[in-house]
Amino acid sequence: MTTPIKLNQLRAFVEINRHGSIRAASRSLSLSQPALTKAIRELEDALGTKLFIRSNQGIHLTECGKGFLHRASLILEELRIAQEDIQQRIGLIGGVVNIGVAGSIARTIMPKIITQFHRDYPTVKLRVVEGQLLTMLPQLRQGELDFTVNTYYPGSLNAELNFEKLMEKEYKIIVRKGHPKANATSLEELVDCDWTMPTPKSTYYRRLFENFASLNKPPIFSVTCETLMSCMSLVAESDFLTIVAIDVVNEALFDQQFVALNLREQLPFATFGLIQRRDTKLTPAGEHLARLFRMYCRD
Repeated sequence: MTTPIKLNQLRAFVEINRHGSIRAASRSLSLSQPALTKAIRELEDALGTKLFIRSNQGIHLTECGKGFLHRASLILEELRIAQEDIQQRIGLIGGVVNIGVAGSIARTIMPKIITQFHRDYPTVKLRVVEGQLLTMLPQLRQGELDFTVNTYYPGSLNAELNFEKLMEKEYKIIVRKGHPKANATSLEELVDCDWTMPTPKSTYYRRLFENFASLNKPPIFSVTCETLMSCMSLVAESDFLTIVAIDVVNEALFDQQFVALNLREQLPFATFGLIQRRDTKLTPAGEHLARLFRMYCRD
């Protein structure tokens, strides 16, 4: 007969992995270390395998533990969402909404959306992660992010993610004011420059790399910056080039530090969408936030 797994055992397992030690996890959960050790022992007995390797360097997951972590995290996140869903539906507003956004979204429409959401749901906490879709996949898969608003490149992720198109954005190549190439009119003039961009494995930037590959001498992206802020900071203080959305170019203070190049070649437009796991359902607060993104993106 299979031994049932208890929720306290799952919480103990996930927290120990998150903190890297039983001591830190016990503080996080306000439980004694013997209680956590017992919970893990019972969980391992129920599963019939070891989940952790204990050594002088700390505590680490076994291969079975790594496989079990995804499912355990997802169960706990789905339970949290289910509880918050019921509470919000019966008028006990509270809970947490976790979202991811691309850098250009964070700098432009996000502040208005967050302000409106906070007015509508003042007791709901909101966590925002900035970055490319690729860096957010583990959190999306484990239920730690409810959704992300980001660029999307159709491919192998179609089976697990749902993509709802929100808008398209034009992109521009930018340099610092006074850059030797500030008056360039073609990509060919820029191929010998130093370039920085987010990882080429990510959505829109993958399309750019494919476009640039058709040039006689494609540019070399020697520095990878995972956030828009780090890209623009590097460009502002050096001769590096980068590529940003047109609404970043249209910001009030942009012209004080940067120049957007007017090239003969037009860069491909980026398609932004609301992206979430296919098997997930948002709480009322999460769905309201998603509606705000739809409204502001399509305005």
